[in-house]
Amino acid sequence: MQTMAGSEDQKFSLQEVLDTFKLCLSENKEVYLEQYVAGWRGLVKFLNSLGSVFGFISKDAVGKIQILVSYMKGENASHYATVQSMVKYELDNNLVDVNKKGSHPESGCRTLLRLHRALRWLELFLDRLRTSTEDSKTSALCAEAYNESLAQHHPWMIRKAAGMAFLVLPGRQTFFEVMNVGPPEQVVAKLGEALPLISEVYQITEDLYAQHNLLDLP
Repeated sequence: MQTMAGSEDQKFSLQEVLDTFKLCLSENKEVYLEQYVAGWRGLVKFLNSLGSVFGFISKDAVGKIQILVSYMKGENASHYATVQSMVKYELDNNLVDVNKKGSHPESGCRTLLRLHRALRWLELFLDRLRTSTEDSKTSALCAEAYNESLAQHHPWMIRKAAGMAFLVLPGRQTFFEVMNVGPPEQVVAKLGEALPLISEVYQITEDLYAQHNLLDLP
């Protein structure tokens, strides 16, 4: 990911992520890859602002973003305008190997799937934060969201490490401060606005991948 000038640019802004996901969908509900990646850049800032706890997901996400950007700027860039056009292009040209593990270069479909799964975890976690109370344990909220989503795609060692990492998460108030929105009630309202957008982008991608049997790419 590019290093941006100034510490202000490195700060997470929930409003920025909201604005980006608003621009993610075309009129006929195709998902623009450029906006999807931009939304993820914002989410990476969110993960990084909480220290090294989420490093194992943040680092992986940055790597996946870089792969997608290389496709979006490559010689076949026109085919990587939307998630839909990418899936069609890669399937039509046999660029997605559903059986081969660790194929290189990684297909756009496989790369996006990793971000897609992590997006579900973040969506579930942020929704739990939104509906939680002041005495809610963020470690429990995060673990629940993780177990419902990403955990089923991670080997035992990573699940174990994640569980340990969640135990040292800061409290709800710290999470809300990181959002850079204002007082807690404004954060809750802004999350209420952002999460349905993230959820819609997630669901459209999920349905597309299911339709083409791509949800279990190795």
